[in-house]
Amino acid sequence: MSLYRIGVDVGGTNTDAAILDLTALDQPGRGVLASHKTSTTADITGGIEASIRAVLQASAVDQDGVLSVTIGTTHFINALVEADARRLDRVAVIRLCGPFTRQLPPLSGFPVGLRRVLDGGVHYLDGGLEMDGREISALDPEQIRRAAREIVAQGVGAVALVGVFSPLDHEGVHEERCREILLSEAPRLRVVCSRSMGSTGLLERENATILNAAILRTARRVERGFRRAMRRLRLRCPLFLSQNDGTLIDARVAAEMPIKTFASGPTNSMTGAAFLAGIDLAASVEADQGNGGDGDGAPQVLVVDIGGTTTDVCSLLPSGFPRQAPGFVELGGVRTAFSMPEVLSVGLGGGSRVVVHDEAGPDPHAGSVSVGPASVGHRLREQARVFGGPTLTATDVIVAAGGADHLGDASLVRDLLPRATVDLACDDIRRKLEALIDRMRVSAAPVHVLLVGGGAILVKDGELAGVDKCIRPVHQGAANAVGAAIANVSGEVDCLEVLGKREERDLLDAACRRAVDLAVEKGASRDDVRVVEITKTPLQYMSQETIRIQVRAVGRLAIPSGPAPSWSGAESPVSDSDEDHLDDDDDDDDDTQKATIPDALTPTTKPTLGIDLAAYRPEVRAGTWYVSEIDLELIATGCGVLGTGGGGPTYYEYLKSLHCRRGPDGGKMRVISAQSLQDDDVVCFGSWYGSPSVINERIPAGGEIAAAVDAVNGIKGVRSFAALCLVEIGGGNGLCAFPNGVHYDCPVIDGDAMGRAYPTLFHTTFSVYGYEPTPCSVTDALGNVVVAMKTETPYHLEKLIRTASVEMGLSCASSPNPLPASAIKTHSVPNTMSQAWYLGRAFGVCAGKLLFTGKITDVHRYIGGGYTMGAVLLAPLSDEERESPAIASRQQVPTDKHMIIPFQNEYLYAAHCDSVGSEPSREVVCTVPSLISILGQDGEAIGSQDLRYGLRVNVITLPAHPLWRSSQALKVGGPEGFGLKMAEVAVDTGEEFTAARSVIDEFGE
Repeated sequence: MSLYRIGVDVGGTNTDAAILDLTALDQPGRGVLASHKTSTTADITGGIEASIRAVLQASAVDQDGVLSVTIGTTHFINALVEADARRLDRVAVIRLCGPFTRQLPPLSGFPVGLRRVLDGGVHYLDGGLEMDGREISALDPEQIRRAAREIVAQGVGAVALVGVFSPLDHEGVHEERCREILLSEAPRLRVVCSRSMGSTGLLERENATILNAAILRTARRVERGFRRAMRRLRLRCPLFLSQNDGTLIDARVAAEMPIKTFASGPTNSMTGAAFLAGIDLAASVEADQGNGGDGDGAPQVLVVDIGGTTTDVCSLLPSGFPRQAPGFVELGGVRTAFSMPEVLSVGLGGGSRVVVHDEAGPDPHAGSVSVGPASVGHRLREQARVFGGPTLTATDVIVAAGGADHLGDASLVRDLLPRATVDLACDDIRRKLEALIDRMRVSAAPVHVLLVGGGAILVKDGELAGVDKCIRPVHQGAANAVGAAIANVSGEVDCLEVLGKREERDLLDAACRRAVDLAVEKGASRDDVRVVEITKTPLQYMSQETIRIQVRAVGRLAIPSGPAPSWSGAESPVSDSDEDHLDDDDDDDDDTQKATIPDALTPTTKPTLGIDLAAYRPEVRAGTWYVSEIDLELIATGCGVLGTGGGGPTYYEYLKSLHCRRGPDGGKMRVISAQSLQDDDVVCFGSWYGSPSVINERIPAGGEIAAAVDAVNGIKGVRSFAALCLVEIGGGNGLCAFPNGVHYDCPVIDGDAMGRAYPTLFHTTFSVYGYEPTPCSVTDALGNVVVAMKTETPYHLEKLIRTASVEMGLSCASSPNPLPASAIKTHSVPNTMSQAWYLGRAFGVCAGKLLFTGKITDVHRYIGGGYTMGAVLLAPLSDEERESPAIASRQQVPTDKHMIIPFQNEYLYAAHCDSVGSEPSREVVCTVPSLISILGQDGEAIGSQDLRYGLRVNVITLPAHPLWRSSQALKVGGPEGFGLKMAEVAVDTGEEFTAARSVIDEFGE
């Protein structure tokens, strides 16, 4: 008996279904027996049922041979994008954090409208863990019960429960216990624990938890609807939903973790397009023939999926898998840390509304025609003129232009629309598609486009500039449904291992084998399973050396060698035993009128959107630079690059500064040149101090830096000071002075003590050139203040302060001895705030050099002496992973070697090496004090705390300031200062060092 799989993809406009014969996947038709497109219904279940019924009837297969049904849906993400209050619940956030995390409240980075819909209040409760497993504070059951009562009284039904370092709480000591108490007090609350939503990185994990809680009620209702449809269709096979990363998840599990399915639509389309175009077969043939595809002109393959409402573009690797997004991705405008393809989208599809701007009107676009982003969506056959409706759509324009004669009644538009309107609309469609394709391409290599989706009629072959070949795969209109049908199965392992006398590599190999076995147990073919993600996290200060190992393996569903399995009623997802649960007790919110929220996706964190940065001028008056929101975004990008892996995450500090800038005293945020001060003016310092691995999880309360400054000033008798100076410009510390400058109503110096980021207090130019660093304080949110009054050397100061910070949890604030402005003028690295601003504005033209392009294959990370230490190993991209092998091979040498970059918070040196990074094989190409930065595919810097397996990255270097090139300075900031037995190696950028320009000088009146 033949065996089949059914895939369904539910879009905002259309619902597609396809049925595949698993014995014919290698045939020209790729095994697709039938496909069907129908309009998406308001309840989405009706459209799914109709499309599956249609392909079953068209294929006339024996339904007992159907092995599975997989559904991909945009229903959940659309609810977010539209901020649809019918399908979203308000969410109360409970943080188990003690006194910490208050400086960044929940929903900080959410779009304006979405935040307004979801905000159900926040409760900061006792609880949470330190990185070593100690309690920040014990849970308070009565405090939790009181919070539950308040949440219910406010009419909120969903709760996001977020404990500090909860991913390391494998026994569920805090989140699970808190959940139990909440439900005992208020049983109807829907509580989502963050430890199942992601790894460390509190904001990203919390964001995912909030989104999941907001959509949970709708997800459960939709899953019940799916199972009712399966029952009516008499399908008794397993029901899956496709996940963001292209793998499958059981429908019942998906109902509790819907966020993992939010972005499955584009993934289905991309993998389906590659499959239908035979890219997987071509890659296999090339591998068998030993053809690596390194010839000149190797094309970039892009998938362009044009639906009824949006167009998605993704770059395909020759292996047929989509290029993955950088470490952080956005869902509905919200930053999360899920793994998914890098997709660019624009509001353009077959249902896009066409607007003709009257030449005589006041509209600045008078005389033009625009297409999208508004769309008639699933009402195309009711609204489009070609179907007798009142609305002019992109489909009408294409039919009027002579294409898609099979749609509707061409006479309704072909002779009635002015030719000029048709031509202008077609030009607008073409320009938008060309711009989207140009944004996704990564080199000058030829571009081949796989055109799929129901809206592919909008494109005529040969009309897109910059596209060498446009391919329309067989069954291209159902690529999304085919992608769902062929989705992979994943096996995941998350375990704690005590090393003892065992080798870490042996433990990793065992975890990989278990992940593969789990994937096979879920139905994957063992021959096809491969490990795609490995994460190692050390657990510090345990009695024995312990690591957390996370491994994910994926593979295609296996094809049974014998007859199709027979599922019993008890095992079926739609069994008789479920009858009692398949009632209609859910709220059918989709029948109610949706309220339009115009600012649903208005971002709160991207003030540069829509700004012509080349023409933008910062506000500089009377020698003072008044920092705007736009300036903050540019500075944050530049600080990330200058961080060289350390300095803490810039995103969190950017949010803090942005929140402060928007406050009532935000106008006090300003920058001055050190040269504008009197020599005897007092300048104070303040920064975050500890481990980046902790700083982005145990977020500060907000007053720690000011407390550290006040502690030192109290000892020194300093009652007022003229300015704050940064200890380091690199990473988040490059922004931390702004909220404190507003607090003290004083300016921030355009300069710092490092010109980059370094891991210790004695890695400053002031320390190198003999200025006294003590007294020096460290503080935390618990009210602890430790001051080192005097030490033998700056090195001993670091040892004492670091020891105190370890006891404080490795995330605290520090303030060294204030200095006179004369010292700042002569021995700070000048204009580094300006340098960060210029880097953020025009990073592509900075004087740097590309060292390496590759993929992270191993990250060894541990906490040693209070620092995040370790090394990252990069492999050159394989032929299957390069979008453009010919171009890539000219950008880096040698391509046959790996690269290893050790770090101590910051990156210390880069060396070419063998595939395991062995010491004898290392050929050092760059060392400190030169700045080494690792950039993601989006050009943003990746800190040492955010490195993870599988990321594709570029390694660049920038020259150090001359203050760091003296023999005296190299003993501190060069290899010798880190105990490395190697000479300094500076990469020749082809230019002499040029001091950073000053924003104040360039834009001053």
